[in-house]
Amino acid sequence: MSKPKSDVLQGTLGLLILKTLENGPKHGYGIAAHIELISEELLRVEEGSLYPALHRIEQAGWIRAEWKLSELGRQAKFYRLTRAGLKQLLAEEARWQKLTRGVAKVLRPA
Repeated sequence: MSKPKSDVLQGTLGLLILKTLENGPKHGYGIAAHIELISEELLRVEEGSLYPALHRIEQAGWIRAEWKLSELGRQAKFYRLTRAGLKQLLAEEARWQKLTRGVAKVLRPA
């Protein structure tokens, strides 16, 4: 039986993209594939969500993009984290940790 795949919660997509790019530049497909792989296929990022998010994050100055040859020899837009993006990643990770602690407290039996 295959595992159901969930679309990424809208509020977490930016965090997941920034975290993925912390390890180095990737093109859009590479970002989506990495998130799916690391989440053990529990999370799936659809193109219709990924590219608008990448555009928003780039406009915010958290990532930069440049055209390069992909591993398949095709031109692809590669995204990399900026210093501002790293700062944003750290802030979003802290917010995420606080949120998950709060949810855990609600779920924990009294």
